Amino acid sequence: MNILTEQYEIVSPEAGSASLNQVMVELDQLKRQSERLDLINRLHGRMAGVLSMTGMIEAYSVWLMPIVEHELIGYNNNTRKKKHLFCSGHGPNRRKAIAFAEQLIENVSDNRQVMKSVDGHFGHKWIFETVDDTGILLILKEGRELTEKELQIINDSLIVLAESLHRGLEYEDLFERASCDALTGLANRRVFDERIAGMMDSATRYKHPLTMLSLDLDRFKEINDNLGHQEGDKVLKSVANVLAAAVRSTDLLVRMGGDEFLIILDNTDRKNAQILAERLVKKIDRLNVWATDSLKLGVSIGLAQMEANESLRSWMERADDILYHAKAEGRARVAIC
Repeated sequence: MNILTEQYEIVSPEAGSASLNQVMVELDQLKRQSERLDLINRLHGRMAGVLSMTGMIEAYSVWLMPIVEHELIGYNNNTRKKKHLFCSGHGPNRRKAIAFAEQLIENVSDNRQVMKSVDGHFGHKWIFETVDDTGILLILKEGRELTEKELQIINDSLIVLAESLHRGLEYEDLFERASCDALTGLANRRVFDERIAGMMDSATRYKHPLTMLSLDLDRFKEINDNLGHQEGDKVLKSVANVLAAAVRSTDLLVRMGGDEFLIILDNTDRKNAQILAERLVKKIDRLNVWATDSLKLGVSIGLAQMEANESLRSWMERADDILYHAKAEGRARVAIC
């Protein structure tokens, strides 16, 4: 009779506990890896349908906000001299974050990745060497810095963002040919149509003011008639330079056609918009362009702050109506709705 014996490995309680702990650690690592992959896949999906650089930065900020609470995402391209700042804050904090971002962008010689402002904001900066000297910066909420986990998620996501930015730069070349006014270099009506809805939605979502300036040059027809269209073109370029120097990167400046311009002032209420508008009237006057001995170039401006739940059509009609009040009251002035 054969007796079959089975051999069993005797495992000590301590060894069994260690093995279980190792399994739990590995499962936790797999779970975290799966969560990161899910987040990155969501980012892929969000970025896939976006073509413009501004849209990409905004989409990235919206994706990142639940993961890493922040004030601002910035994009800067030194080679092409372009930048875009998307700030979710409002009021004094918004102004502080934008000022800090502008400082970091302008200080190209500072190679530090992490910087802190005097008021406690932390700024993180990355450079994509493969994306035409493009940099991304992140301004965090006041008084906090990125954790190691947050930094890992962002580093993973930047691979997706870099690919999108490369696509966006190629699209931007084509887009600019169709969206820039050939004479002045300002954005044209097409850009206005593409951006205005997003600016209005953002203002409504974050409850910050948005103000429209509708501008029309005074005596421009007489300048064209008396001095010639070539001189008129020079005047339009000079006016465009004055306007471009006065607005911020978060604002929208558009040549709507002829001698009509439109400025959308981001996070700017009626009172502060009036200060800027009156300054523009003075600067256009200082160009000192005369059609005749008695007819001088000027600008009339209609100012209207967007109201709650107002449609774009209603907002533009109010700005246009008040512009003609400025014309009727003597030109070269600001009228407020």
